[in-house]
Amino acid sequence: MTSENFKPAGKTNVFARPDVLCLLLAVVTLAVYWPAVHCDFLNLDDTYYFTANHHVQTGLKPANIVWAFTTRYASNWHPLTWLSLMLDATLFGRGPFGPHLTNLLLHAANTALLFRLLRRLTAATWRSAVVAALFALHPLHVESVAWVAERKDVLSTFFGLLSLWAYACYAQGTGNREPGGKTSNSNKSRAGIQHPTSNAQWCYWSAVFFFALGLMSKPMLVTLPLVMLLLDWWPLNRVAGGGWRVARALRLVLEKWPFLVLSAASCVVAFIVQQKGGSMVSLVKISLAGRMENAFVSYARYLGKTFWPVNLAVLYPHPIHWDAGLIVFSLLLVIGFSVTAVWFGRKHPYVTVGWFWFVGTLVPVIGLVQVGIQSMADRYTYLPLIGVFMAVVWGFEEARVKRRLPKSLVLFLVGMALLAGALVTRSQLSYWRDSETLFRHTLAVTENNYLAYNNLGTCLSEKGQLAEAMDCFQKSLRIKPDNADALCNMGNAMTRSGHWNEAVDYYHRALKIAPDQADVLSNLGMVLVNQKQYAEAMANCEKAVQVNPDSPSAHNNLATVLFIERRFDEAARHYREALRLQPDNPQIYSNLGDTLLQLGQTAEAVELYQAALRLKSDDPKIKARLQSLGAPGLN
Repeated sequence: MTSENFKPAGKTNVFARPDVLCLLLAVVTLAVYWPAVHCDFLNLDDTYYFTANHHVQTGLKPANIVWAFTTRYASNWHPLTWLSLMLDATLFGRGPFGPHLTNLLLHAANTALLFRLLRRLTAATWRSAVVAALFALHPLHVESVAWVAERKDVLSTFFGLLSLWAYACYAQGTGNREPGGKTSNSNKSRAGIQHPTSNAQWCYWSAVFFFALGLMSKPMLVTLPLVMLLLDWWPLNRVAGGGWRVARALRLVLEKWPFLVLSAASCVVAFIVQQKGGSMVSLVKISLAGRMENAFVSYARYLGKTFWPVNLAVLYPHPIHWDAGLIVFSLLLVIGFSVTAVWFGRKHPYVTVGWFWFVGTLVPVIGLVQVGIQSMADRYTYLPLIGVFMAVVWGFEEARVKRRLPKSLVLFLVGMALLAGALVTRSQLSYWRDSETLFRHTLAVTENNYLAYNNLGTCLSEKGQLAEAMDCFQKSLRIKPDNADALCNMGNAMTRSGHWNEAVDYYHRALKIAPDQADVLSNLGMVLVNQKQYAEAMANCEKAVQVNPDSPSAHNNLATVLFIERRFDEAARHYREALRLQPDNPQIYSNLGDTLLQLGQTAEAVELYQAALRLKSDDPKIKARLQSLGAPGLN
């Protein structure tokens, strides 16, 4: 089959030009996903990645760059993800528009890159375009694009596709043969191999470089060398005779030693960081058998949602054990597809490559090493589904030629599939506009989702709907009684409603489960202040600062206790640190102003009150303080 088989009728079709198709794919992607730029931040991980992260919010500075490369914050080591978010804060400020726009631009760039990559590999323009369009418009990819915290998905895939592009240039620069071996009179080795040119070598090391950048964006990319090996077979045809001969296959594996070294190093770093960060689930909670069951079921569920994308959710709770019938069905499905892919590999190599691209790139997140509480996640399909789309599109084209289907029918079917994807994607985007909408939808399509109840309760509590919020926290705790986050949030709600004793009880229960939670310690300290238990309040607030020295609320609350104890110098120091960490908080300006008044520094106190008034112009207390000092307010 040639690249012309899938081309619509018409000799001068401008849309058949690769540059035009590339631009069209990017424009359509931007148009369909544009509502994402108006989405708000979410109270799930966006706080860690942006809204409550001092290092990110203060932008690209030397100290923050060092932090990005040395921190294991959020149980990950992905310095380039941090740097990209810092750049957003530098360019666009602290609002959600900038990070959402960057995610969208990266998704559009990935779509164009995928088209260019497949066309270079296969010379099939229209099939490459259809695969790229399916990638762009599939609803399973909404999570990776519309969620700021998933910058790591779109960024790592961007570098991963660049790495594959450079690798394709390298492989094609070696005459579609593996390098190495002794040179014969024909400048080929006995294995039929050509030496790479200097340009090909440059491409090779560019591929290594981009792969390293991808791993520093998200370690899920560790299986990319497997994709390269699959591409060696088809469409690069780097194994003479079309089969996997042992000697040549071994050389192709050895050729990728820099990629394999980087993958191994990334795996070690990710394991250490996630284990120390507490996000890795032990075999005591989920046995190896339970993980194997979930892996096969997840493969089947991913395939199901690929072809029928309904009831998509931000979190699918892990059931620990699946129904036996579902396990058997999933096992047979995965094994059956794998055997079929191998069986048809000689005549239809795209089937083998597509299927094992899908299976292989999902291995790091399939749950054998369980990280987090999910059984599966839509975002994990961002790179793997490319393999499924390749197998389907190339298979469909082969069937079209064999069955001699009319081109008009083919265009209609492809157009309907893409239109359906775009419409469902638009619908799915509507659920991501804010946290309350997202978690209400998640609760509607999942069961026993304690995290969704907890996060919905947090939204409602922030809006002052305490009764409904506490009901959500109670439902979360009924599903998972040892949920420290829900216990803490229940304590916060009790605090806001003035039930001090109940709040203290919930905070203590949370600390028994997670003793080093800075927010819990700090909030407990403030409740104890209201109960005039100042010594215990001081101890909790001091521990909160020790646990998380980057928490502005911890410093603010400790300073408040110090102020009450009339230790004004120490209070001022912690208020200043809180202000450095959160410079847009008017309450901290006011608190520091009160402290400086006690220290006799009236002029600076006035400046702080005026700064607070600029941030909160309708605050009567700050206006009253300025008036009492005979100082002007704002002009």
